[in-house]
Amino acid sequence: MQIVILGSGSPIPAPDRAGPSTLVRTSVGDLLFDAGRGVLLRAAAAFSGAVAFKAVFLTHLHSDHITDLNDIITTRWAMSFVPTPLTVYGPVGTAALVAKTEAMLEQDIGYRLAHHENLSWNPNTEVIEVTDGVVFEEGDVRITVAPSDHAPVHPTVAYRIDDGGRSVVIAGDTIPCAGLDTLATGADALVHTVIRRDQIEALGIPRLIDVLDYHSTAPQAGNTAERAGVGTLVLTHMVPPVQPGGEQEWIDQARGEFAGEIVLAEDLTTIELPPLDQ
Repeated sequence: MQIVILGSGSPIPAPDRAGPSTLVRTSVGDLLFDAGRGVLLRAAAAFSGAVAFKAVFLTHLHSDHITDLNDIITTRWAMSFVPTPLTVYGPVGTAALVAKTEAMLEQDIGYRLAHHENLSWNPNTEVIEVTDGVVFEEGDVRITVAPSDHAPVHPTVAYRIDDGGRSVVIAGDTIPCAGLDTLATGADALVHTVIRRDQIEALGIPRLIDVLDYHSTAPQAGNTAERAGVGTLVLTHMVPPVQPGGEQEWIDQARGEFAGEIVLAEDLTTIELPPLDQ
């Protein structure tokens, strides 16, 4: 397995961080988790892309995690030479989101159908809404979902991907919760969005202070990883943005709660999980 942080950013635009998205490379293909701004640009840098995605998995429907879902739908459709359905997994509400996205693209779809004689079919997106339990099984790959807690955003989910004895958990946006604990138990890696309470409180901006009650701090993410016996904790989606030279502060805050390996993600940070026999 290989984990590639395509986008390590947050809702705040940054010149060097794309929006939240993580690529998990497995024995059955590339799986994309969330679709933040710039996802296909970063996927291209990782030698992947819309046509290569086995499936797309959404943790929740906040705009920063779905901004470029429309780009994936359009690019997969327009760049395929035969009908190539896209499967999108996500919490309840995902089907309505996809339907509205494709309705928004209706004019563009019409233009392309009229122009390209060898493009004679509409985008075909299969949506599977998920809540809890095993949602995907193919070959050695199994994906399990559990509810997370990002209230008032509801429902939200986290995912665990198991492949050949290796495992990674995509937490999405959440505070510590039982669902994430269950998924993370014994995982090789946990990809977790994090905030800095101290910096947000010091800034004193009401719109930023509002995020404190529905995101995990770096110490909370560390505590979740420690309780679950995770091997590697990957911190991503940092709010506020990491200041140059301040990277170690984020790691140190998580380190106070977690004894394992900690990675502060940048775009295209890659974590290798070799087969167990290596």
